Amino acid sequence: MPAKFHAIKALVFDVFGTVVDWRGSIIREVRKLSREKKLALDPAEFADAWRAGYQPAMAKVRSGTLGWTKIDALHRMILDDLLAKFGVEGLKESEIDHLNRVWHRLAPWPDSRAGLKALKKTRTIATLSNGNVSLLTNMAKAGGLPWDCVFSGELFHHYKPDPETYLGACELLSLEPAEVMMVAAHKNDLFAAKGCGLATGFVRRPLEHGPAVKNDLKAEKAFDINANDFLDLARRLGA
Repeated sequence: MPAKFHAIKALVFDVFGTVVDWRGSIIREVRKLSREKKLALDPAEFADAWRAGYQPAMAKVRSGTLGWTKIDALHRMILDDLLAKFGVEGLKESEIDHLNRVWHRLAPWPDSRAGLKALKKTRTIATLSNGNVSLLTNMAKAGGLPWDCVFSGELFHHYKPDPETYLGACELLSLEPAEVMMVAAHKNDLFAAKGCGLATGFVRRPLEHGPAVKNDLKAEKAFDINANDFLDLARRLGA
């Protein structure tokens, strides 16, 4: 293990797509609902459209069009629009609410639990997600994710990649940015964290957007670690 990694005392993780398989999880739940309710839905198309509304919804908060809004509420706004767009009718409010909370039940990637448990032995591990705190804690319970802390943009009233999120997590950990590694499957997240002085760990998730989409999996010299999965990340950090 390179000497510079001895200074890393905590790792903070992006969650959607990095720790959990949002697309596969949503596809499964939409497929199940479609069968039960006899809905003419393409589960993959629906999942992709729901996720596609994520950044535009957060942009409304950043611009001031919306006040501070939890991701649960943004997900529901996007979902209501999608149900109308896809012509879905006849669902009860309880069924729509349950569907919206699929984001609380996203399944981890196969290596996530084992990799996190290995990393937890020697370092503090925490989320650093735009998902709200209740979403992240419910997801941890459902998926057996062994976080030491749950950090959310909700705590700072800022979404990543705003600097307040990365620096806020460091402040809550009482650590300098250089002592904290941001781990993500998304390069824009890592470049933003690096700009705030954090160490960076890129983890490849080639199937995040499905087998037909080619993600950018190229190693970046700017990142401290480029790993194939969490177990590879743990090995490189001497865990």
